Amino acid sequence: MLDQQNFTKKLIKWFQTERAHLPIPGRGVTNPYAIWVAEVMLQQTQVTTVWPYYKNWMRDYPSISDLAAAKQDQVLKNWEGLGYYSRARNLHRGAQFVIDEFDGDLPRTIAELLQIPGIGPYTSAAIASLAFGEAVPVLDGNVLRVFSRLTRHKSDITLSKTKRDISDMLARLMTYENPGAFNQGLMDLGRSICTPRNPNCSNCPINEICDSRRVGDMEAYPVKPKSRPIPHYNIVIGLIRRGQKLLIQKRPESGLLGGLWEFPGGKIETGESREEAVLREIEEETGLVVDLGEEIGTINHAYTHFKITLTAWFCDWVDGEAQMHASSDSKWIHFSEINQHAFPKANLKILKLISPQP
Repeated sequence: MLDQQNFTKKLIKWFQTERAHLPIPGRGVTNPYAIWVAEVMLQQTQVTTVWPYYKNWMRDYPSISDLAAAKQDQVLKNWEGLGYYSRARNLHRGAQFVIDEFDGDLPRTIAELLQIPGIGPYTSAAIASLAFGEAVPVLDGNVLRVFSRLTRHKSDITLSKTKRDISDMLARLMTYENPGAFNQGLMDLGRSICTPRNPNCSNCPINEICDSRRVGDMEAYPVKPKSRPIPHYNIVIGLIRRGQKLLIQKRPESGLLGGLWEFPGGKIETGESREEAVLREIEEETGLVVDLGEEIGTINHAYTHFKITLTAWFCDWVDGEAQMHASSDSKWIHFSEINQHAFPKANLKILKLISPQP
């Protein structure tokens, strides 16, 4: 069992000393909205990637009311390239909920925070602890990794019971005088020192009481199920030209990349050529008759749970009006209007292959 005073004192002292050298969005502020935005952006995303998005977001939406009043398309455009777009949609819906139900002020308790769309156990604990000083553990991947190594915890951290057990143990260890520093210390220790690979144990403030460092099996923790092979898909899309305009369609709100704009296309079926696939997908998704034009190029892109090879063609409209069989909206836009719409990163890679005029 960890010695509470020894562990907590060393952790908080390290955090208070090092936080100036560990610039992280949302640190050193008491604004609960800023903390909310920062913690959502930092989920499954590196600090260096988040910083420019966080700064631009707080410039464009400095308050909950500013975010709530914005159009979702613009919100998604601000988020473009950051990934996990449901986070942006949930922040937007959550802001509107706070305006309607809490008069524009984030509530102070976890129970009330959990009522807000998109705010779950982690985010509610982060806001309550970091903004309002509530003594509740914040459990993210960094914290789970640090604690698992510290104690050589042998249970699968993806299990709800394991997370509850670790949360209970952290609750007994944390200081009620400074819960925010305790939680931020654990999170930032995981980000900067106790990294998934090659942890910097020699500079860890709690290395003398770390069981896995003593044994030398740091990278055996945390315990997780073995990863499954990542599937790969071959995808084709068509940039359909009609005069000086291109057809774009909007993905349904639910599901992967919901609410983003894209070009018609889909997976290549067995026995199908790429050219056959793009014409079939365009007909199925839009009902349009098109002629296949020149090939634009091929890019590779990795999502969290799968990878794709994406090939794009220009296609020329022949007949028909665009239907919305696989989308929630569609429209013809001038090429100069592309930057006004939020696209998935794979589509952005294709657009970079195109000269200024299609």
